[in-house]
Amino acid sequence: MAERLARNVRALREARGITQVQAAKAADVPRATWGHLESGTANPTLNVLRRVSQALQVTIEELVAPPRESAKKFTADELPVRGSALAKVRSIVPEPLSGVQFERIELAARARFTGVPHRGGTREFLACESGAIAVFLGGEKWALSAGEVLCFRGDQRHSYVNEGAERAVGFSVVVIG
Repeated sequence: MAERLARNVRALREARGITQVQAAKAADVPRATWGHLESGTANPTLNVLRRVSQALQVTIEELVAPPRESAKKFTADELPVRGSALAKVRSIVPEPLSGVQFERIELAARARFTGVPHRGGTREFLACESGAIAVFLGGEKWALSAGEVLCFRGDQRHSYVNEGAERAVGFSVVVIG
């Protein structure tokens, strides 16, 4: 735990571009205390942890949590996929994000994918990357070409159709209301 705290405190301080002296002053703790925190030799009180977390503008939990990876690569096979061979929907953000979904929709020639209505207040944005995608919303058809974006209420019935002879790709962003 002490090593994890030391690693986190040092990384957070360095990310802010401040010295140990500046950080200790902001936390209203002696510079030696800060040095002990970063070396892993400290056994801080809750009051010291509170001051350090406030100075670094993070929660106490972030000070003691396992450090996050600086980057993580996901292969296409590791990303969640739904749909079929003709209409494939793949998440492009593999980690859960509260209130938002990012997906890549790939439609084979003449393929259709029916979306599921989301809860009230949800907004959906569909960006056509390549080909052409028709979006059907409550009996109305919206045609999108490459580079165009359609914004619509996500709480209504909707489907995506590639009426062309070539593959179409779009990106969907759903902001849950």
